[in-house]
Amino acid sequence: MKWKKVCLIFLGACCFPYVVTLGWTGSVSGSERVLERMGNGNPSLTSGKIVILDRDTTSFLDVEQYLVGVVARQIPAEYELEALKAQAVIARTYIYQQMAGAAQIPESSLDMDYLEEAQLERMWGTKQFMELYGKIEQAVWETNGLVMEYEGSYIDAWFSRCSAGKTRPGDEAHPYLASVDCPKDLEADGYLQIKEWTPDEFSRLISSIPDGGPVSADQVPETIQIGARDEAGYVSVVQIGNYQFTGDEVRYALNLNSSFFRLEDYEGNVRAVVKGIGHGYGMSQYDANRKAAEGWGFEEILHYFYQNIMLISE
Repeated sequence: MKWKKVCLIFLGACCFPYVVTLGWTGSVSGSERVLERMGNGNPSLTSGKIVILDRDTTSFLDVEQYLVGVVARQIPAEYELEALKAQAVIARTYIYQQMAGAAQIPESSLDMDYLEEAQLERMWGTKQFMELYGKIEQAVWETNGLVMEYEGSYIDAWFSRCSAGKTRPGDEAHPYLASVDCPKDLEADGYLQIKEWTPDEFSRLISSIPDGGPVSADQVPETIQIGARDEAGYVSVVQIGNYQFTGDEVRYALNLNSSFFRLEDYEGNVRAVVKGIGHGYGMSQYDANRKAAEGWGFEEILHYFYQNIMLISE
């Protein structure tokens, strides 16, 4: 169950593409500014693989064009270029994995949303838009076609905004997900989260966990116990009353930033002290950015977080 939920998190995290839209008729539409950039010598982004925008239109984008918006959504564009390149490889690996060798895939199969150029401009502001958009384009182009494989198969290239100081280890199906130190993550904005609930509020939220069990207000906080943690310190088992829950189940129910938490009695209420942002598997974006600032290249960053993998050009 834990890995299924982490997959959903990863799927939910991917989004947004580029702006030059090709219709089924072959006509081209899109921003004059993008066309101007291409006309000034910037390379076009093409792979021959297509994402079909099948929600409200019948148009499509090349995967490399689509990736510009994906990366722009997944990671702060202000981050170092090498960190953005690492994220581009992660996103491309995921898309290629879902395509399973096909030449095209509906966007709905990727479970992605996307922002058009105008939306990205609103997000970044007009003054920064051209610079940041161009930076993302560069990260995608300079990693053109690169994906990660382990023993001949695309990896599950999971990532999170920042770990709790150390990334989580994978299981037998994900041996390349290493538990590695990320000491700088403790400096990330939002690294520490504190939330509090009354016994009634807490029991109601926990009782909403599917396949769990009813937890009454008079059982908390006295019967709450952390049953087990993984080697990175993330909670794997929580005992509340007569019921056990996974750390991820509790995290989702309580809307916590991560499953690295402790639950404690605070003046009769339940208080959660949470560290890290995200599930904690794979690349920590914050640590990747710090490594890039120290001179690490994107390949070094990826090999740090995903061990014994190969970077393949397709």
